[in-house]
Amino acid sequence: MSADTKFTGQSFKSVGTRPLRPDGIDKVTGRARYGADIDLPGQLVGNILRSPHPHAAIRGIDTSKAEALKGVKAVITAADLPDLTNGNSELFDILDNCMARSHVYYDGHAVAAVAAVDAVTARKALKLIKVDYELLPHVTDVDEAVAKDAPILHKKCFTQGVEPKPKKPSNVARRSEFGHGDVEAGFAKADVIIERTFRTEQTHQGYIEPHACVASISPDGSGELWVCTQGHFVFRQHCAELLGMDVSKLRVTPTEIGGGFGGKTHVWAEPVALALSRKANRPVKLVMSRDEVFRASGPTSATSIDVRIGVTKKGRITAGDATLRYTSGPYVGMWAELGAMTAFACYDMKHVRTVGLEVLVNRPKTTAYRAPSAPMAAFAVESVVDELAARIGMDPVDLRIRNAAKKGTQSSYGPVYGPIGIGPTLQAAKEHPHMSAPLGKNQGRGMACGFWFNFGGQTCTDLNIAPDGTVSLTVGTIDVGGARASLALVAAEELGIPYDQVRTVVGDTSTLGYNDMTDGSRGTFSSSMATIMSARNAIGILKERAALMWDIPVGKVVWEEGCAKAVGKKYGNLAPLSLAEIAAAAPNTGGPIAGHNELVADGAGVSFATHICDVEVDPETGRTQVVRYTVIQDAGKAVHPTYVEGQYQGGAAQGIGWALNEEYVYGDDGRLQNAGFLDYRIPVCSDLPMIDTQILEIPNPNHPYGIRGVGETSIVPPLAAIGNAVSNAFGVRMTHVPMSAPRILAALDEARETSTGDAETA
Repeated sequence: MSADTKFTGQSFKSVGTRPLRPDGIDKVTGRARYGADIDLPGQLVGNILRSPHPHAAIRGIDTSKAEALKGVKAVITAADLPDLTNGNSELFDILDNCMARSHVYYDGHAVAAVAAVDAVTARKALKLIKVDYELLPHVTDVDEAVAKDAPILHKKCFTQGVEPKPKKPSNVARRSEFGHGDVEAGFAKADVIIERTFRTEQTHQGYIEPHACVASISPDGSGELWVCTQGHFVFRQHCAELLGMDVSKLRVTPTEIGGGFGGKTHVWAEPVALALSRKANRPVKLVMSRDEVFRASGPTSATSIDVRIGVTKKGRITAGDATLRYTSGPYVGMWAELGAMTAFACYDMKHVRTVGLEVLVNRPKTTAYRAPSAPMAAFAVESVVDELAARIGMDPVDLRIRNAAKKGTQSSYGPVYGPIGIGPTLQAAKEHPHMSAPLGKNQGRGMACGFWFNFGGQTCTDLNIAPDGTVSLTVGTIDVGGARASLALVAAEELGIPYDQVRTVVGDTSTLGYNDMTDGSRGTFSSSMATIMSARNAIGILKERAALMWDIPVGKVVWEEGCAKAVGKKYGNLAPLSLAEIAAAAPNTGGPIAGHNELVADGAGVSFATHICDVEVDPETGRTQVVRYTVIQDAGKAVHPTYVEGQYQGGAAQGIGWALNEEYVYGDDGRLQNAGFLDYRIPVCSDLPMIDTQILEIPNPNHPYGIRGVGETSIVPPLAAIGNAVSNAFGVRMTHVPMSAPRILAALDEARETSTGDAETA
């Protein structure tokens, strides 16, 4: 069958329906096996000693007393994870983060680890390890880190992306710039220009399941790893390289994942568990505590963003300029680069420039969090766009509609857009009943737009047809948001059989070819494409078998509605053969029937959303409650609408928490003060309204079904939508996220003082 991935415009029978999720019963009954549920005979308990200092040189580590403790089977330090990275700086950063070498760079940095017969013994052993630290100056704030007198984390860090190469080391690890046109010429055409600085604080993904794994390395050098991950093939690659193993000798099996949202795309403790197992010659289970998750696994960036936008009185944006400073922890990342790419992506702009600066700080290594970097950039840009609309007396939706990107627009980060959904989402927002609903006392309404790229990448699937005609689909992308149900629907659609005759499983690294990480909203997009091709591959074989059974040319066989049908005057009277009938005859027609596909899924359609939010602010306490929320987003094609709605709602809920409550709080000593859900407060049900959703379907022309990724875009607009709602409630522009009660009270007090001062002056 054809391997053409272009949009077909076909009608659907299975895709677009809402069957029950295949993992639901196991998860609600407790049968599902997560990372910490794996147990092997003779396994040990692993535990990690972490630095209590934000920045220090390691002068020495004495592990002798821990090694002598009864029940301790292995103690490791960086010496047991030697540098085998061959000059690969990115891989070295992963190694150094997993186990500190010469320096610790944040509160929680791993310095040693033990494997013992039980948890009590492991904890005792950690207390017996003595580390001689030389304390060094630290910096945790993004703006302080770029100051001239800031402590420098790495003496060999010279800002990348700057020519000529700087002569002095810096905490600015990388500079990225995007845009086109002449920004200053664009501003010269503006009637109104607004320039503001915004800050967002560091947040965590807040997944329920902490990082957990079970590692086992045999004396022959082969190994197995069971782990909660968003990408077991990537974990295999990184762990094998760090431990000097042949990649094929490490088998990685993914467990169910209790949330990831980007936070489980990096290895943190897995190489440590493998090194402990290798040294102890026993399996080792290692489970992070919640404190460790917060202190030592990747949060988002904290940011400081300058934005300047100009507009004419008629509502045409003439220019946009932004400088975005993003923390990346102690290692260079790509977070400011992503922020710079996404900042103005919603708009058709002739003159635009963004500069991203990756800033090193004494905080944990930054990692992805659902459309990484885009929410912060959108908060800054969308806040200024709203303020510009008010300044020129134009409805904020109309201003955005007038300037929205469309097919043929050159994006702010380079490519020219194909068919996209920003305009339709804005028009739907303008017409939505939420937009015209009355507001109550102390309430305000805000709206904002958001964008995410979406990715494709390397993908591989196997589709096997059983003798009874049922189908087993094996995929290599982790199911983080309903992929198993969605891919079963796709297979059923292609084969023309009922959904309940298809079972989708996620295979381990020994069952399939390489699959990229489940990130960038690539899971359903890429795996559905590979599933379609695998099914078409299998259909080709089914047609060959039917032709053999009928003894007719295969060119006279078509596949329709789950059956092989003979065509033409000579053969048209033959009764159709069902998939089950062909499968039952397989032993006599050539053996098992299967379809396979591997591809690099290109053409992931970009994604846009518009959110509407109503808030109620208590002027006495500053407490802000979201009372109504609507998400309008383009899905391309909603394979399983219930899951799509859940992705929309989940992203909005996390964005609400980020906007109002969540932040890392560091003391002057550089230590994290709120490493737990008691003090780091994520939203619970009572904090949230029912989040309404509207699915739009503007087909992606580069996918047979028109599918776009949906999992990330929904977290991009909430910070700005809520900020705009608060501003519209009280006329106070919030520029610092989270907009916690103390910050809102301070902004209200400042506004009252300014108002009083103006009145006295008058």
